[in-house]
Amino acid sequence: MTMKAPKTKVKAIVKHKTKTDVKLRPAAAAMVELSLLLFLNMLAVEARTKASEEKCATVRGHHLQAVCKKILKKSRG
Repeated sequence: MTMKAPKTKVKAIVKHKTKTDVKLRPAAAAMVELSLLLFLNMLAVEARTKASEEKCATVRGHHLQAVCKKILKKSRG
């Protein structure tokens, strides 16, 4: 698994979510990409912890759903 988010996908999401025409500079695109990777890393760590609490060797969808709300609250700031 690669540790990079596709830059074109990140730019498309930012353009889709904003109401005005936004041009994303390379430094800002890098910051958005790093933020996305940090969020995904936090989500994976918490899901792994939840799976180990349930004595499960693999992380499954219900582990992600169980920790998703908590991680989203944490990341809002």
